[in-house]
Order: sequence, then structure tokens, then C-alpha cells
Amino acid sequence: MTKLEYTLMNDVLAKMLFVKYPDLLKRLVSALLHIGYDSIEQFEITNPDIPPDAFGDKFCRLDVGMVLDGQKIDIELQVANEGDYPERSLYYWAREYSSALEEGGEYAGLPRTIVISIIAFKLFGCDEYHSEFQPLEVTRHTPLTDKQVLHYFELPKLPQKVSADDELKLWLKLFGAQTEEELKQIEEMGVPVMEQAVGAYRHVSATDEFKEIERLRSRARHNEASALGHARREAVRESDKKWQSVVADKDAALADKDAALADKDAALADKDAEISKLRALLEGK
Repeated sequence: MTKLEYTLMNDVLAKMLFVKYPDLLKRLVSALLHIGYDSIEQFEITNPDIPPDAFGDKFCRLDVGMVLDGQKIDIELQVANEGDYPERSLYYWAREYSSALEEGGEYAGLPRTIVISIIAFKLFGCDEYHSEFQPLEVTRHTPLTDKQVLHYFELPKLPQKVSADDELKLWLKLFGAQTEEELKQIEEMGVPVMEQAVGAYRHVSATDEFKEIERLRSRARHNEASALGHARREAVRESDKKWQSVVADKDAALADKDAALADKDAALADKDAEISKLRALLEGK
């Protein structure tokens, strides 16, 4: 098995690919949302640029935003399960939805906003790889609005074998591919759009532009790890210093108490000596 250096779950690679090949993005979204490709009339990528922060900030978010027939759509790729992804994806939705309200505009004019999350881990306790959420009344299950939609595609739950007729699963298999052999299996299924997608992946992942951005982001990750390590070591040193100071203070306090007790013992000894002298004098009489 030949492990891929970069997978399509790499956000820089995915964004560069879909900006360079927007028709592939259109095909992907039509598959993810079960919308007929030929029925799409309006399709526009709204954030085609990679912000300068992406070159040096490992935390820079590189989502792919678009407008499809009046709907706002945001695709998020998440590799690691950090324990808060449902909340984070809801925040992404809220940000996209609220940003569409123009000054003086009406709330009723806000667009249907869809966040699509492709995730490399199991998120929900179900067998299905796809989950769709919309706000519903808890007993009657009537929808509050159709303007909030969150889709989650969990890659580890995909079946091992996928039919050449199932374009959605083929796309998800491409995102989840970890080896060169998996890419070849997708290519050899003879599905033109997937052959094009694999070819686009190979092209973009080999460009100097992508490699340079990834090099800078990798350096940012190392710098961040180094900074965190240094901060942890400093925190430990400061904690040790404080603990040593506390111990020293306690030792000093105990020494003071010991000295006070010694003084009391000495005073008691002096009193005992005086009492002994008095007894001796009384007995002498």
C-alpha cells in the first residue's frame, strides 16, 4: 500500500481543487444534496480566495462557500474529533445565515442556509453515514423553518464496496481515500466525473503553489506545537517555584513554631528549677 502524502480532506487542497475546477464542485454538491445537476441554474463560489492568514495560521478556516439557486451553502472538512463539532457546525451555520442580512433588510429575506460537514470520524451513535438536521417541534415534529439545514457525512461509516452508479458514495470514497491503491480503484470504475476528479486531485496536489502553502502551514503547526510545549514547561517551572516557595514558607513557619515551643520549654524549665529551689528551702526549715 502506498500512503498518500495528502488526502482530499486537506482543506487547502480541496479548496484549491474546487476553485480551479468549479464544475466538479457543482457535481459534488448536486450529489451531496440530491439535486439534479442539470436543474441547477445559479451556481457561484463566494469565497474563492485563500486568505493570507492561511499561509501562516494553522487555525485559519478554509471552507468552500457558494450560492446555489439562491441558497447559501458551506462545505466544511473536519479530520479530528475535538469533542465539540456539533456546536462548531451550528456556529458556522449561524455565522453564514446572519451575514446574509443586509442593513435595513428583512429577516424574511434571509436565504436558506446549508452547512455540509464531511468528517473523518464517527459523530453520531447510528449506523447511517448521512445525517440531516432541521429545527422541528419536539412532539408534533412540525418544522420551524426550512432555512436551517445541517448535513453530516461520516466517512468511517461508508460501506466497503460502492457501486459505480452511486456518485454520492464515490465522492465520499474519494474524500476518504488514504492510499494510491484506493484512488486507482475509483479511477478504474470507469465513471467519467470521478476520473476527472482524481485527475484534478493529482494535478493540484503536485503544484508548487499548493506545496508552498502546505509547507508554510506545516511550519505554523510546528511553531504552534513548540510554543505550546514551551508554555507548558514554563507553567510547570512556575508551578514548581510556587510550590517550593510554599514549602519554604511552611518550613519557616514550622521553624518559628519550633523556636516558640523551645522558648516555652525553656521558660517551663526555669519555673521548674525555681519550684525545686523553693521546695528545697522549705524542706531545710
